[in-house]
Amino acid sequence: MATAALAQVEATVSENPIRVVWALAWPAVALNSLQVLNTLLDRFFIGHLEPSALTAQAASQNVMFLMFSIAAAIGTAATAIVSRSFGAKDVAGYRIGARESASVTTIAGFVLAGATALIAPIASHILLPANDSRSMHLMTGYLTGYAAGLPAIFVIQTLAGSLRGIGDTKSPMYISGLQILMHVSLNFLLIFPARNIGGIRVPGANLGLVGASTALSISSWVAALIYLGFTGRTPLGRLWKMAVPTLEWFARIMRIALPAATMMVLRVFSGVAFTVVLARVPDASAAIAAMGVGFAIEGIMYMPSFGLQVAASALVGQSLGMRQPDRAERLGWIAAHHAALVTLALAVPLIAWAGPITWLIVGGKQDIARESALLLRLLCSTEVMFAYSMVLIGAMQGAGDTVKPMWISVFSMWGLRVPLALFLALPKGINLTSWLFLPFGAGLGAAGAWIAVCLTQAVQGGLCVWAFRQGGWKLKRV
Repeated sequence: MATAALAQVEATVSENPIRVVWALAWPAVALNSLQVLNTLLDRFFIGHLEPSALTAQAASQNVMFLMFSIAAAIGTAATAIVSRSFGAKDVAGYRIGARESASVTTIAGFVLAGATALIAPIASHILLPANDSRSMHLMTGYLTGYAAGLPAIFVIQTLAGSLRGIGDTKSPMYISGLQILMHVSLNFLLIFPARNIGGIRVPGANLGLVGASTALSISSWVAALIYLGFTGRTPLGRLWKMAVPTLEWFARIMRIALPAATMMVLRVFSGVAFTVVLARVPDASAAIAAMGVGFAIEGIMYMPSFGLQVAASALVGQSLGMRQPDRAERLGWIAAHHAALVTLALAVPLIAWAGPITWLIVGGKQDIARESALLLRLLCSTEVMFAYSMVLIGAMQGAGDTVKPMWISVFSMWGLRVPLALFLALPKGINLTSWLFLPFGAGLGAAGAWIAVCLTQAVQGGLCVWAFRQGGWKLKRV
């Protein structure tokens, strides 16, 4: 036993840490690149519908990200549990952990699908300007179509997280890559009417914005079934034989997932509050649409960070399972520094080309393109710090420490972003509700809200660097 442990230590001492990080990161970077392309194509297709479709889709992102965040939190727990057992060579542990996580996520997916369909009309009235009834109608239909695919989205996140926990980032790249290609094709067929392209008659369902969410749901179900079939051929074993999770495993999963979910949910509700602020600036519908476009293009910058976050999460968990905390810290920092360097290289050209890119995405709608370009340029100024926060949060979560990232997000989003957006965007004396008015304000409009986003990105990055350096995550038990 001692000889095996010594051999493991010697192997990790002689390894190339950069190669170790990128071996896991590049498939996730490639997958996220496809996801960013998919998001941009979504905006491009929807940008060729009526302006209200862009506004409705942008406002819907708050609800969609809320549900996706809960799915991702369970996936985070699966990665932490599976990677720790995998690093310790506990086969039974990571198989049971993956199976129990799959059971939890399936139940949660069906429950929240029903909740999403129910709250869709309520959310549209809260998040959109009171006089924009067309966008409200479109948003309700879009979210209802999205709800149909939520159980599949939950299953995908947990099974992909379990695969990453055993060091397999390539399979999620292939399966989810197939899903993205299917989604793009279905978008093309379901959003628009039948038409002639290059002399060829192309069929079309002409469902408009509802077609976009229907395409996402169909492609998600196909991908979830593929994931379930594929995992049986991996060390994880058959995961499609799900059952009601045991109380012990449910508590273990929730101990990791709940702080991660709380962090993400609070981030989402800060986004809701942020959208409510935008609904009160001049030309509110254009500002909300611009927010969706700007954040979608921002994905070009953080796609490397996402891949390196995935790698850091798995490698930190595995290293702690090997009882090598120094290796965990070393690999976490390497992933974070590389994310920052690649993000900087991507941000520079985006600053220069923000105008033409946003104009192309929104189909030449000048007011939306102008606001989107301003948001994008401001985001570029602090995106390096956002890269640090993404990767280091992933590293701490891979260790099972989801509490510190939660409190950092609470402070950044609610302690800074929302109050700053209120102060910078809105004028003094504006009525926030029928009984509450703003006693102070700079009145900068949408630009003030964009500045608030950028400043809080920088603060969050700095806090994550500090928390990771403290090293308390090394002592976390899962």
